[in-house]
Amino acid sequence: MAVTLTEAAARHVTRYLARRGKGVGVRLGVKTTGCSGLAYKLEYADEAAPEDIVFEGHGVKVFVDPKSLPYLDGTELDFVREGLNEGFKFHNPREKDRCGCGESFRV
Repeated sequence: MAVTLTEAAARHVTRYLARRGKGVGVRLGVKTTGCSGLAYKLEYADEAAPEDIVFEGHGVKVFVDPKSLPYLDGTELDFVREGLNEGFKFHNPREKDRCGCGESFRV
């Protein structure tokens, strides 16, 4: 099982944590919501929780809780700029369907 991040995502996280002045990485998970059932949850982590599973790529740690990992296995976290918009994108091979608004997904 693995969760990875692109070099662009790692650069963005590293810059943000430096500006913030604290943090050890990002925490990725899922929550139940939306029309398709699940939504990605991403936040900056100030410390690791004892139950976290830790992945590291390009010098950045990604913390995932054990309950979310089956839904996120194989996911690649990317940071993209499209015109005036920028943000994180989730490339999840387990994703079977996504709702029309793009807020939630189903595995």
